Amino acid sequence: MRKVFDRRNILRKYVEVEAALMKALEYENIAPKGCYKKLLEVWSRIEPKDVDALEKTMGHDVASFTILLAKASGDCGKYVHIGFTSNDVVDTAWALLIRDALTIVKKKLVQLIRELMKLSIKHKNTLMVGRTHGQHALPITFGFKLANYVYELSRSLERILEAEKRTIKCKCSGAVGTMAAWGNRGLSIESTVCSTLNLKPHEITTQVAPRDGFAELICDLAILASQLDRLALEFRELSRPEISEIILYSGEIGSSTMPHKRNPVTAERISGLAKIARSLVTTALENIPLMHERDLTNSSSERILIPHIFLIIDQMLLDTLKTVKEVHVNSEAMSKNIGLLRGVIASECLMVKLVLKANMPRHEAHKLLSYLANKALNEGRNYLDVVFETNIPSLLSQRDIEECFNYGNYLGEHEKLISRALSYAENVLKEVM
Repeated sequence: MRKVFDRRNILRKYVEVEAALMKALEYENIAPKGCYKKLLEVWSRIEPKDVDALEKTMGHDVASFTILLAKASGDCGKYVHIGFTSNDVVDTAWALLIRDALTIVKKKLVQLIRELMKLSIKHKNTLMVGRTHGQHALPITFGFKLANYVYELSRSLERILEAEKRTIKCKCSGAVGTMAAWGNRGLSIESTVCSTLNLKPHEITTQVAPRDGFAELICDLAILASQLDRLALEFRELSRPEISEIILYSGEIGSSTMPHKRNPVTAERISGLAKIARSLVTTALENIPLMHERDLTNSSSERILIPHIFLIIDQMLLDTLKTVKEVHVNSEAMSKNIGLLRGVIASECLMVKLVLKANMPRHEAHKLLSYLANKALNEGRNYLDVVFETNIPSLLSQRDIEECFNYGNYLGEHEKLISRALSYAENVLKEVM
């Protein structure tokens, strides 16, 4: 990812765009034959430091670049940049850079989804307690938990694929978007530039490509960052010693002073970087409103914004892949923790049976079982014993009651739901192949 946004590579993309224009000018008999090839031959002579030096006196980076390119191109130099405006170069180069960057992101995101799918299948019946509000709720499986992340990350992949269509486009329309410098040959020149770069054109632009595409993509990447943050937070929570349902440890020193520490530092870095990714969304949205056919308020921020969102998400994906591959699942702790509250998580199951089999109004059953759960918790007793001391055994059979305390019986359609989530993911993954 660093190579994609290396300064020399950015200049390389500028040359590719300028060369595509030269190719179009050749086809239109505006520039002599051979100028397209000439530009591709001389690009390596242009050093970032030379562009910077000239920019100090000119105050314009693209103008400085085109002057150096023209000087290096001999007789072809006088045709460099004819009809272009700076953002024909900049915005089309952004499209090329973003295309390369998203190739990296998609590859790693696909790998992550695949790893989570494997874990979800492996642990589809590994019983654990589901938690809401940080409290014990109902039984689930670890595979079911992970299938939710498979689904969410697949949706992010979908969003990225959609955003690509609106963001990775060629901007080739001149100073205010009318192609006036090329007369009635503008659309033909645009067609050649776009086909040379393997890009589709924007339907219409001002001096710049519409910034909603960049904003959409950055919002989508920030959503992905937040999903990775959610997974990292979940793993960190489950790895706490008093829970210990998973173990996150790669052998690093956990503390400079406490030898026993096993800190989930990689997962914590994921959460830390997500904060930066989310903060970039505001800048991306602020870049949409520009004065008239454009002003320059978007330019400086995008030089920070676009490379950094990709470097951040790339690191987050690397860290999440590492975390998922190294996670140790402690099924014994999961089994122990699900019984921590001595059976009160069987309450909903009992309530449903009292309604459906004993014809008790739901609100009455809820009130009764809530009272009994509190009694069991306050007295430190097993919920099953407390239930058997009431009139519930006269309303339900012993088998019906004990079924609720076999938590594997109360997983609903979990296997089918896991399968459905994974099938959804497979369909999205096919779009990347």
